[in-house]
Amino acid sequence: MTARPDVAAPPGPRARAARRSQHSLLRQDRRFGYLIVAPVVIVLLAIIAYPLFYNVWNSFHHVDYLAPPLGGFAGLSNYAKLFTDNQFVPALIHTIGFTVVSVTIETVIGLAIALALSRPFRGRGIVRAAIFIPWAVPTVVSAELWKTMFDPQQGFVNYILAALHLPLASTTWLASTWTAWTAILVADAWRNIPFMAIVLLAGLQVIPNDIYEAAKIDGASAWQTFWRLTLPLLKPALLVALVFRTLSSFLIFDVVYIMTNGGPGTSTQVLTNLNYQAFLVDFDFGYGGAIAVALMIMALVIAAVYVRVFRVEEPA
Repeated sequence: MTARPDVAAPPGPRARAARRSQHSLLRQDRRFGYLIVAPVVIVLLAIIAYPLFYNVWNSFHHVDYLAPPLGGFAGLSNYAKLFTDNQFVPALIHTIGFTVVSVTIETVIGLAIALALSRPFRGRGIVRAAIFIPWAVPTVVSAELWKTMFDPQQGFVNYILAALHLPLASTTWLASTWTAWTAILVADAWRNIPFMAIVLLAGLQVIPNDIYEAAKIDGASAWQTFWRLTLPLLKPALLVALVFRTLSSFLIFDVVYIMTNGGPGTSTQVLTNLNYQAFLVDFDFGYGGAIAVALMIMALVIAAVYVRVFRVEEPA
């Protein structure tokens, strides 16, 4: 009686031994991988986890070094203070407004630059290198640079406006609310537009040229090609850039601190500036911890929204 050809024979001793050996090697590789990343994980836990839990602990306790006793359980009183403090809600509005405006401006200009740099032209390499220089400048340096440039007496901005006979040539930029926000947005955009351009240019490079050639043969206009081909295919890179820039803008501190320190008055105060004031000016670590936790939760919500967008856009 012959064996049926459609029924597989049971594995022999050699096949079982080879399979056990393969599983053993996989377990060894997995253990080796864990050993390799363990030091990094430990360092990250020490750097991130401890301050995180320390802030959470502070947010539920009375840790005001200017008003002892310290360490008493405060419950949710520090979080309730977020809604009773007359500075928190305006700072939240300022932060959201700045995030929306800055990310919109930087995305539009960064996309335009990326589209221009994706086309071949003489000297493209030099232009690419030059346009990415602002992104390499430390934020503190660029903020100090723009603060000097917006100086009403010796600043370069007013000098150029006066030379071109344009309005606002004698403006004291950092002395009023709207002009101060304008200066902050310009300084922030100057440094971060190159980042958007880098990410979007990388996304453009992976789009095959055959698609554009087919669209050209079909008679599609430049706008139709951009709207129906380039933009949908660029969405993964665009969303990655938006995630980083939105979180970075929402947690902005150094540019505002250096240029205006939240002034004039509190008209340019953002949440991170308020958090700095609670920790290092008022020494109220309980309230500062509550602001830090609130910032973390809002940042996680923003990230979750983008993750949801990623899931929606992914093909089934």
